[in-house]
Amino acid sequence: MTAPAPKAAFTSANPHALATIMAASETRKIIASRDIFDISGNKLWAGNQPVSASLQRRLLDRQLRNPLETCLMAEDGVTPLVLAQSVQALMSAATPLAALVQPHAPRIALEAGHLPLHPVVQLLLSTAQTARPAAYNHAIQAMAVAGALMVESGGSVAEVRLAMLGGLLHDVGELYIDPRFGEADADRSMDFASYQQLVVHPHVGQLLITQLTNYPAALGRAIAEHHERLDGSGYPHALKRENLSTLGRLLAVTETTCAVLRGEAPYLARVSVALRVVPGEFDLSWASRIGDAARAQPALHGQLPIEAVQARLTRLDAALQSTLDSAQEGAAQAETAALKSGLQLARHLLGRLRTGWFASGLWSAEAIADQDAAEVEAVEDELYFRLRGIERATRLSAGELPAADGERLERFCGDIQAWAA
Repeated sequence: MTAPAPKAAFTSANPHALATIMAASETRKIIASRDIFDISGNKLWAGNQPVSASLQRRLLDRQLRNPLETCLMAEDGVTPLVLAQSVQALMSAATPLAALVQPHAPRIALEAGHLPLHPVVQLLLSTAQTARPAAYNHAIQAMAVAGALMVESGGSVAEVRLAMLGGLLHDVGELYIDPRFGEADADRSMDFASYQQLVVHPHVGQLLITQLTNYPAALGRAIAEHHERLDGSGYPHALKRENLSTLGRLLAVTETTCAVLRGEAPYLARVSVALRVVPGEFDLSWASRIGDAARAQPALHGQLPIEAVQARLTRLDAALQSTLDSAQEGAAQAETAALKSGLQLARHLLGRLRTGWFASGLWSAEAIADQDAAEVEAVEDELYFRLRGIERATRLSAGELPAADGERLERFCGDIQAWAA
């Protein structure tokens, strides 16, 4: 089962967001911008009073008259000037991400300094900068990437700023889940427990933007879509091409770009592979711009002799076929609709991986010898990463199962784990 999202009306303080605010208040001046009352009219905290652990205790299990986020402010918090400075620091570093956004550095820095920061957003960004710096840095990176892509496409001032806000706020929902399960720390090595918690954050982010700020509805929608994929293989709602907004498609490419660049192989060439290894996942009008930037970078060199890579690819071919057979067998034996649905999803996702496999040409030993070894290794790594993701998605879809079907699910997941180890 997925982790419960915060109540739609934010009528009580989320414990994870509150803990982050309290941690930030140790070094930042965070005060009540007005009196805080519970639903019965009892005053819990006076306006203009700094927050403290005493407030945290008083808020425990209390229903509030107004969302807590609308009652607090960071007096010394993040400002548009701070955002511009953060972007400039990012682009002055010698990193692949800086190389991607550098051609548009002046424009991005300029627009960052003019982004409208709603008080709720300013509060959450300020607490993240202090208490969850990895998450804040990820937000700055995504803001720069989304802005660069929109500038590259010829977007207007309004479109560039909206794209940059989308990048900046796409993961704001993570402040409302246990920080142990955040993408910035665990994205490409998430176990199932992390995945269960993490999948709700796009929806939470949308709720926050639409209910607590005055930003355009299109921004909340795009934030909800940043983990969706055009072929329906994303989350949280498995939306498909016709149901995804242009900004949501941009944020999906942005998120994947930043995720790869914080991994063990932070190269634009690896990002390019991740965006095209399974055809039909990402909007090519955005993804192709990453590919263009990757080709402008020095070529990568493989770490293994081509013979060793060929042997590993033969194993990957066997893994894709074996796990597909396992999913089909489990679905045929399933007694519950839940397991059948979960394994049907697994078969669909495995079929998408097979499509990518065939499109790559890596199944042909003769073709591999003529390809760049680094590209081959990158495709292999990405397909194994996707294979591990299918296990998590299948478990989430199936949910709680009776004993017999639970054993069938474990056999299928065990097959994936054995191959992807």
